[in-house]
Amino acid sequence: MKKLLILAIGLVSSSYVLAQDVTDAVRYSMDEIQGTARFRAMSGAFGALGGDMSSVNINPAGSAVFNNSQASLSLGIFNTKNEISYFNGNNSASNTNLDLNQLGAAFVFNNMNSNSPWKKFSLGVAYDSSANYDDDWVASGTNPITSIAEYFLGNAQGLRLDEISRFSGESYSEAYSEIGSYYGFQNQQAFLGYESFLIDPVEDTDENTAYISNVNGGNYNQRYAYASTGYNGKLAFNFATDYNDRLFFGINLNSHFINYEKYTILRETNSNNASMVNNIFFENLLSSTGSGFSFQLGTIAKLTDDLRVGLSYNSPTWYRISDELVQGIDSNIADPDIGFIGNIVNIYEEYKLQTPGKFTGSLAYVFGIKGLISFDYSIKDYSNTKFKPTSDILFSSLNNDINNSLDFAASYRLGGEYRYKQLSFRGGYRFEESPYIDDTFYGDLNGYSLGLGYAFGNLNLDIAFSQAQRDINYQLYNVGLTDSAEIQSKFTDVVLTLGFNL
Repeated sequence: MKKLLILAIGLVSSSYVLAQDVTDAVRYSMDEIQGTARFRAMSGAFGALGGDMSSVNINPAGSAVFNNSQASLSLGIFNTKNEISYFNGNNSASNTNLDLNQLGAAFVFNNMNSNSPWKKFSLGVAYDSSANYDDDWVASGTNPITSIAEYFLGNAQGLRLDEISRFSGESYSEAYSEIGSYYGFQNQQAFLGYESFLIDPVEDTDENTAYISNVNGGNYNQRYAYASTGYNGKLAFNFATDYNDRLFFGINLNSHFINYEKYTILRETNSNNASMVNNIFFENLLSSTGSGFSFQLGTIAKLTDDLRVGLSYNSPTWYRISDELVQGIDSNIADPDIGFIGNIVNIYEEYKLQTPGKFTGSLAYVFGIKGLISFDYSIKDYSNTKFKPTSDILFSSLNNDINNSLDFAASYRLGGEYRYKQLSFRGGYRFEESPYIDDTFYGDLNGYSLGLGYAFGNLNLDIAFSQAQRDINYQLYNVGLTDSAEIQSKFTDVVLTLGFNL
């Protein structure tokens, strides 16, 4: 077989070939500020309150509420427990990690002109972890109908045989690399299936575009292992000001950074005498790094000494992301040399991602020095997420999928605090709607929180416990083997914060 290595094809072929999907858009669009212990204990309902370093991430006007310069750092223990069901199999998994999830300081400058209505302004810098990607689980069971071979078959149908196969004398690694450079990700997947003998052409000619599977019979024993690591962090540079102790205005300029790695491996066996292939191994290692920028605007108004309202706007985040992919495949009838494909790293051209903006309205009532109650309502239109350049044919199609799959999502956060001498007792509840139109695919999130705080003069020590749950139908692959593992996820966090006056 000979591939049609035409220069023109190489020049016009797109480098955006990793087949990003809707789940990537959702992953980087969701912001879960872990925050200080006080912030977590009240479920993040701080949009009209301020006076906490993590409140700046909800409403940037919050730092102007401080009477004195403040600093805080937070250490958290974060646990994810998954209950997984896949056909007739059930598994459970738990992952725990320790993280310095928050660090920040706000410097307050009082106006020496007592006649000016502008009483003070503040400058701050705050780091907060907005997502933690550490997770691992296993889904296993007997699939009665669909083999992983259907993934490769689905990618191969319609492609010419000479565009998914090797030159005579060409190594697997060389062919895999060149096919990716000239034709893209889909052709590489078809190549893996063809060269590992999972699929065969209907006709052994260069022009052939129809294929059949060599895996037959049903009752495929499948074990899919998932492991991810990484984080999404935000560094906010804050400016806020106080007008007449009634109105507070603020702005954040935010720098975002992504470090994400996902490893998946599927093993499949069957005992079907009618099947040429009885044992399959397929692995993928995806590494993503990126950086981004966003801004926030916010205001807090004291309608009375006790009643406060807040309004804030989070702009879209404009990311630049780079991906690398390593793949491996094997079967009981494959040439052992195909394993050398695992030495090839696909490095893809940097692409852009624009996440949706968010509006937050807030209301709080302060009972003097005794306590407070606070409520935040946020809305975000996830269908506005866009991969760029939008002129790219693959991204244009993906953006259409996003528009058809995602929707507006609202979140509700309620928090309260009661103070007794130096002690503070806190609690909260939050509810976040699914970003998907079909919420059976990715469910709503429900969570509650509790916390304690103690003031030692200029020092504050706070601790918070929070727990939330979400159900997910995780689709194994986007082509062919599109069956889902049902995952019930429970997130349990304990955060400790040390805060002090500067």
